[in-house]
Amino acid sequence: MLALAFGGQHRSLKSVLCLGSHCDDIEIGCGGTIIRLTEEYPEASFHWVVFSSDQTRADEARRSADRFLKKIVPKSVVIKDFRGSFFQFIGAEIKEYFEQLKGEVSPDVIFTHYGKDLHQDHRLISELTWNSFRNHLILEYEIPKYDGDFGSPNVFVHLDKSVCKRKLHTILNIFRTQKDKQWFSRELFLSVLRVRGMESNAPSTYAEAFYCRKLILGLGLRSGGDR
Repeated sequence: MLALAFGGQHRSLKSVLCLGSHCDDIEIGCGGTIIRLTEEYPEASFHWVVFSSDQTRADEARRSADRFLKKIVPKSVVIKDFRGSFFQFIGAEIKEYFEQLKGEVSPDVIFTHYGKDLHQDHRLISELTWNSFRNHLILEYEIPKYDGDFGSPNVFVHLDKSVCKRKLHTILNIFRTQKDKQWFSRELFLSVLRVRGMESNAPSTYAEAFYCRKLILGLGLRSGGDR
């Protein structure tokens, strides 16, 4: 598991895994954080998996992933075609893919759905993330929706206004199949960033928020090693 360490000497991030049930989930939930990580850790590898898509949305998802990961050379973008809204009924198939994925990558940090998300697809992906990756730092992101399932996150990533602008510009310009959705708007996405920025006292006033179940706090003992 990746430890949280004080100071700047422990800057070791080698591999990131991003998991999303649907084609725009990763971008909406943690796109700003991904932008920051690609800028601060340009040598890290990124593995990006979307579990449900049709051909049109898959094209959007690939273009979006390429845009968010444009500074990253070692990257893998996988778009699966599991049937959306039916994940709970085909869970065995999705579990099999998680077992395959576990054998292919051992990331330092994983971004996945909030475990108490009220969308059934999102909940299953979160559950299988924890089932498969049991010794990893897992950050659960949130997706705004009709269900009204926002909670009280405990991890925040502050975002400059320029990062927010890049995130929203990419989402709104690439995922054109979602334009007719009432919730798919710059105003809504920016409002979420603003609320989380307020809660975490972000200097820029904007932030993304996550839920973390467990984290190792590395204190960097001067004598070296654990006591």
